[in-house]
Amino acid sequence: MRVKKIEGSRVIAIVQARMGSTRLPGKVLKDLAGEPVLTRCINRVRRSQLLDEVVLATTWQKADEAIVRLCAEHGWPCFRGSEEDVLDRYYQAALSYQAQVVVRITSDCPLIEPEVVDQVVKEFLDHQPNLDYAANNLPPRSYPRGLDTEVIGFKPLERAWREDQNPSWREHVTPYIYRNPERFRLCSIVSETDYSSLRWTVDTPEDLVFVRCVYENFGHDHFSWHDVLMLLDMHPEILEINRDVQQKMI
Repeated sequence: MRVKKIEGSRVIAIVQARMGSTRLPGKVLKDLAGEPVLTRCINRVRRSQLLDEVVLATTWQKADEAIVRLCAEHGWPCFRGSEEDVLDRYYQAALSYQAQVVVRITSDCPLIEPEVVDQVVKEFLDHQPNLDYAANNLPPRSYPRGLDTEVIGFKPLERAWREDQNPSWREHVTPYIYRNPERFRLCSIVSETDYSSLRWTVDTPEDLVFVRCVYENFGHDHFSWHDVLMLLDMHPEILEINRDVQQKMI
């Protein structure tokens, strides 16, 4: 895919991460072929060609000092904000780093694909100024869960931050935007093939075993999502590891 940066659009990926997790505490620092899950995720996001910067957004909780230290070790930009009001954390981080376009990524996605991130960003930029939000996880979902990429203009993000009064929605950042299509201009990016049954995120012990199997096969994080699809085609037994895990609903 040919990508071309649009002049004047500062695109910042904000990767949210914290140590607290209901089903798998500390998951972002779990080992994945010699590196933490978070490092694998950040490494892959940073390969996207249309991003000006990648910022890690964590909380002021004491447990998250470990994440701050990891950022310092790698020289990653790090922002600390609210634990529960993640919409505020994103908004304040976007302000701090002068983002004009915000790309939302969650740190429990160590298989996140730079090519897919660029595809969603490009779709958003190509339709400016007539688009507020683009994502590849709007229903009907077609990409594997774990490649989720959301792109929001700063002004729509600011509007959601100002207007959204639902704490559970603010925890998940974008529901106020995509659940109000009459207020925001939305775009859904759909894969040519439906891979929605595939679960590539890390939220449970079973998910961690699954991604560890993937990484053990490659031994690095430079593989593409197409490589993962081929691996799973050759070794369908890997799919059984987390097939029965149910996604938490908002």
